[in-house]
Amino acid sequence: DARTGVTPTDQVFAEILRKKNANVIVAANKAEGRAGEAGYLEAYSLGLGDPIQLSAEHGQGLDEMYDLLRPLADEFAERAEQDAPDVDVDVSDDDEDAPRVPTKAKPLQIAVVGRPNAGKSTLINQIIGEERLLTGPEAGITRDAIGLSFDWNGRAVKIFDTAWVRKNAKVNEKLE
Repeated sequence: DARTGVTPTDQVFAEILRKKNANVIVAANKAEGRAGEAGYLEAYSLGLGDPIQLSAEHGQGLDEMYDLLRPLADEFAERAEQDAPDVDVDVSDDDEDAPRVPTKAKPLQIAVVGRPNAGKSTLINQIIGEERLLTGPEAGITRDAIGLSFDWNGRAVKIFDTAWVRKNAKVNEKLE
């Protein structure tokens, strides 16, 4: 938020990203007007390269952002294509056709779905034999789908823990 300027939190994250030598695009949103201009110029102090001056509300600076993101999007599209599950699978009753064997490139994919607080994350932790997913007595700990890859008896498996989507009438918090 260019109107707010660089915050202590921004500085902490910038330091982490500099240490990781990560590919970073700094965007100063709400950079229209005098207050936004000052915050945009202050974004240079993060030491993460030239910031992009944006105003998402007014559509300013989006072309520059797209130009920087396009090569990254192409790279991720290629990676997503390699990781995509098989959806056109011939399921015939012929005994001659052997079942497809999961590989690292195309693992067996399993989604665990169910109501809130039904124990989906706990079940996955038991299946993989590790405490990788957060669990607890309150519903809604899992906010987004989480995919975990593991080896099960020599078979490549990717299991997804899903977050339950509640009806709008049941939503209590704005963030949810």
